[in-house]
Amino acid sequence: MKVSFVDEVGDHWEEYNVFHHKFLEWLQANGHDVNAVKHMSSEELNKLVELSPYNKATANDVDWVQKVKMQGAIQKWVDHSISVTVNVPNETSVEMVKKIYQTAWETGCKGCTIYRDGSRSGVLVSNDDKGKKQEDKQTIDDGNHIPITAAPKRPKKLETEIIRFQNNHEKWMAFVGLLDGQPYEIFTGRAEDIFMLPPSVTKGWVIKEKDDEGNNRYDFQFADKDGYKVTMEGLSRSFDKEYWNYAKLISGALRHGMPLPYVINMVAGLNVEQEHINTWKTGVVRALKKFVPDGTQAIKESCESCGQHDGLIYKEGCLICTNCGHSKCGALFKF
Repeated sequence: MKVSFVDEVGDHWEEYNVFHHKFLEWLQANGHDVNAVKHMSSEELNKLVELSPYNKATANDVDWVQKVKMQGAIQKWVDHSISVTVNVPNETSVEMVKKIYQTAWETGCKGCTIYRDGSRSGVLVSNDDKGKKQEDKQTIDDGNHIPITAAPKRPKKLETEIIRFQNNHEKWMAFVGLLDGQPYEIFTGRAEDIFMLPPSVTKGWVIKEKDDEGNNRYDFQFADKDGYKVTMEGLSRSFDKEYWNYAKLISGALRHGMPLPYVINMVAGLNVEQEHINTWKTGVVRALKKFVPDGTQAIKESCESCGQHDGLIYKEGCLICTNCGHSKCGALFKF
């Protein structure tokens, strides 16, 4: 059996794209290959649905209170209870849920079920990014004490921030890919080898492509001062093999949900003899510190000034002692 994912209670699920038969008729009537459509990505399907007369006609688009009122009106003439599920978005408020249930009681419904999108991992989730957050962050309990995390799939185009740092006497750049604002992956390379980007470029997108031989290639795209998109191919050509291996390990820890302070502590604790690796890991640590929320406690560090244990917190990428106010700044080199 093909298992698409395993939810938090250990149930195995297989995922399919399901189409309403009238939607399939519309596809055929408009010259679309139904078999090809069944293998489309979620993004391609959403664009196709937007062109159809069924756009904005799903369960999340209807008036949920009016739906319950209709159920109550029909229930009046039915001896048995009517089973109707009210599907609401993940962000639906408690007040709205209360209103739906109260309306069901007031209109004489014998039963009322509400399903909130994402309340159970992977089940009836929407195809948009909000709906997938619950599925992406699921964990798999395989009977051990340590849960196995299911890393979210990398989108083709990933928002990226650039952090510049010094590695020995060389100028380097770190490209930190962000998924929902959280670090997902990191690439590093010498600035001279990365197209000599203007100093004003601090963010953009890393795009994963396939070359003519089917190998993965990473391109970088940014918006210039006039808002035009500039795409530079072959970002991956600057990935030194040794640094690339380290970056893959760090990226794996990030996308599988290791808390960022623990990732930083892991990188800072790498035992390497080569001086160039030591300065590189210092630059990576500084780059990752930028994304630690203010107020987060540092892992296994004591204040250099007063010796207070577990008293250091992150603030704007710097370590601040809550006891004596000493600052261990994590500012980056500028060039």
